[in-house]
Amino acid sequence: MSDIGSDDFDDEQNKLGEYEGDRNEAGERHGFGKAVLPNGDVYQGHYETGQRHGEGTYRFKNGARYIGDYCQNMKHGQGTFYYPDGSKYEGSWVEDLRHGHGLYTYPNRDTYDGEWLHHVRHGQGIYHHHDTGAEYKGSWVNGKMESAGEYIHTHHRYKGSFVNNYPCGPGRYVFHIGCEQHGEFHQTEQPATVEESGKDIKSQRSPYIVSREGSHMLGAAGGAEEDRGEGEWGELSSNTALKWIPKCITGLTPWTPGRDSTAGEKETSSAEEGAENSP
Repeated sequence: MSDIGSDDFDDEQNKLGEYEGDRNEAGERHGFGKAVLPNGDVYQGHYETGQRHGEGTYRFKNGARYIGDYCQNMKHGQGTFYYPDGSKYEGSWVEDLRHGHGLYTYPNRDTYDGEWLHHVRHGQGIYHHHDTGAEYKGSWVNGKMESAGEYIHTHHRYKGSFVNNYPCGPGRYVFHIGCEQHGEFHQTEQPATVEESGKDIKSQRSPYIVSREGSHMLGAAGGAEEDRGEGEWGELSSNTALKWIPKCITGLTPWTPGRDSTAGEKETSSAEEGAENSP
C-alpha cells in the first residue's frame, strides 16, 4: 500500500466517509475493508479498484440490510435483502434490481417464489397466502397476473387465463368433490352511480387474488424497493364488473390438490364438445 498524504485522506473521507482496510498501489480501496459513509450507512466487505466488488454486507441507517454479491458498486449476483418493514428477498440481482429467480417473504408472511425482471414479478411464479394456504401458480407480466394461471383454494381451484390481474376468457372451477364447472369470465365497465344513489357502492369481490400494488416505497434502501403483497380477495373498482358465464358441469372425477388432472381435462373437453354440438 502506497503512502498517501493526510490531505488526500481527509478529502476522501469527506466524500466517501471513513474507511479502514486494504488499498492497492494507487491508493484505491482494494481488498477487504470497512467503510462508514457520510449518511451513516456501513459497508463491510470486498472492494476492487475503489468500488464494492465481491461479497459484502451493507447496513442502512434505516435498518435495512443487504448481504451478498456486488459488482462495480451494485448488487449483482446472489444476495439477501432485509427490508425495514420486515420483508425479505433472497435470490438473484442484476445491477441493483431483483432479476432472475428469487423468494420474497412479505411482512404478513405471504411468499412469492418465482421469476423477477427489473425489480417486479415477471415470468413463472407461485404466490402463497400464509393465513389461508391459498396460492396462485402461473404467469406474471410486469408484476401482474397475466396469461395462464391457476388459483388454488383448500376445496376448489380456478384455472384459466388472466389479463391485468383479473380472470378473462375461458376457464374452469375444479371442486374437491371431483366435478368441474366450465365457462368464461367477462369483464365489463358500467357507469358509476355513487352520486345518483346517494350512498357508497361497496367494491365488488372476486374469487381470485388481485394486486394491491401501486404505492411502492423507495428511499434509503439503496434503490431496492419494498415489494407489495397480494390481496387474496381482490377489490374491483366501482365501475368494473366481472361476470362468470357457466357453460357446463362435468361428472365426478376425484381430484387431489397439487396434482395435475390432464386425464380429467381430456374428458371434460370431450364433454364440452358434445354439449356444443347438441341441439
